[in-house]
Amino acid sequence: MRKKIEIWEVGPRDGLQNELDLLETSAKIELIAKLLKAGLKNIEITSFVNPKMVPQFYDAEDVLKHFKGFEDQGVVLSSLVPNVTGAKRAIESGARAVSVFMSASEAHNRANVNMSIEDSLTQLGVVSRSIQEQIDFFRGYIVTTFGCPYQGEVPIESVLNVCRAYLEMGVQEISLGDTTGMANPEQVKKVIESVQREIDGKARLAVHFHDTRGLGLANAYAAYESGITVFDASIGGLGGCPFAPGATGNIATEDLAHMFELFGIDTGLDFDILREANDYLGTLLHKKLPAALGKTDPVWKFRKSLS
Repeated sequence: MRKKIEIWEVGPRDGLQNELDLLETSAKIELIAKLLKAGLKNIEITSFVNPKMVPQFYDAEDVLKHFKGFEDQGVVLSSLVPNVTGAKRAIESGARAVSVFMSASEAHNRANVNMSIEDSLTQLGVVSRSIQEQIDFFRGYIVTTFGCPYQGEVPIESVLNVCRAYLEMGVQEISLGDTTGMANPEQVKKVIESVQREIDGKARLAVHFHDTRGLGLANAYAAYESGITVFDASIGGLGGCPFAPGATGNIATEDLAHMFELFGIDTGLDFDILREANDYLGTLLHKKLPAALGKTDPVWKFRKSLS
């Protein structure tokens, strides 16, 4: 039997962080509401980074507070926090699910957060101790798992070192990030095998692919064949890292769902509502979004209509 998959929607956070047009709080809330209506159960809704660094998240508290209590309906609404200050803001705003991040690449970590890997691990250790008893879900991203725009290849041991640190912090899910779309399917399989052996079931493993070089879905399929069932994706295929030159959007939620539906795996998502969310976000940003299936009927839906 095919294993059921989960899509971790990162559009309201990763999808928007590079956009220069600052969306109104009400528009972000409406977007998240559409994503929930489409059937998405895991959504990263905002980031508690310093708004001077990433202006899009000037309203993180207001967005999070609007959805207070939604977790009681069986969904996970996560907030990204970069440091102790961000974690404190998130907790005070009612966060029950928190994500942290750091890079497996020393060069990228310094460019991204102006800290060494060692200093980041120390700081995130403080974050984990400050929030563990106040949240229900704790997630950790490993950025540049599959390659770095500054240093090139990232040794697998660097990735495993972050995994070990995350396990010590009590992270329940680790997401392996391909920050600039440098991964290839064979590499994905090898890295996942090494990480699975290291974490030994102590945390769930997810993947986070960008489509910079057109291999996003191929990498997702390779990850699925390696046993991964949790996939990060962004509505419309938006996204990118402000501190990773050349990074383009995430794999699109619509495209990823379409691929798995073709495999006979029910994603539980309403494609018509996903397309509404795509249209809505494109209108807000005044552009056509990168998703291949933003306007087109999915093949699996057409096949069902003939059966």
